[in-house]
Amino acid sequence: MPTANFLPQPSKRFAPRLLRLLPPPRRLQPVLRIVVPQRWQRAWLEAAMARVLATPIHDGSLDFMRGRKLAIEVTDLGLRWVLTLRGDRLGVVDEEPEASVRGSATDLLLLASRLEDADTLFFQRALVLTGDTELGLTARNLLERLSWESVPLGLRIALNRGARFARSARAAHRGQAV
Repeated sequence: MPTANFLPQPSKRFAPRLLRLLPPPRRLQPVLRIVVPQRWQRAWLEAAMARVLATPIHDGSLDFMRGRKLAIEVTDLGLRWVLTLRGDRLGVVDEEPEASVRGSATDLLLLASRLEDADTLFFQRALVLTGDTELGLTARNLLERLSWESVPLGLRIALNRGARFARSARAAHRGQAV
């Protein structure tokens, strides 16, 4: 007897309706500021960077960031982190950046999950690099060379699923095929 999943499966035409019920990221901004304070964001981001970038930090590939400041801005969530390398740790600082990478939560998730190429997102103007472009491009090139297998499995799965979900939700809000 074949096994069957007895839970109802959303149809392809029903899924967009469900996704359109979700609020867009910009509407989550006030809630996010209350639920996830800045100090928690910093701690989580620094811990994730320490794990993912341990090899480039220790082998000197990230030395170009020493004393330099690069911002990551999630425009629709109103988030901004300025990163710098101090000692053997990449950390978040309260200083003005020399360069900034800006994009929506969905586009930055697509980039981080490697579901979209950085060049494609920049040429589509989904991501914008301002300030010291050499610093931003050097950081981007280092991240592209980073082995995907060096990223912890749980983080790879979370990035992939989160990016696919965000892309589907954005398509549903735009009335596009999911």
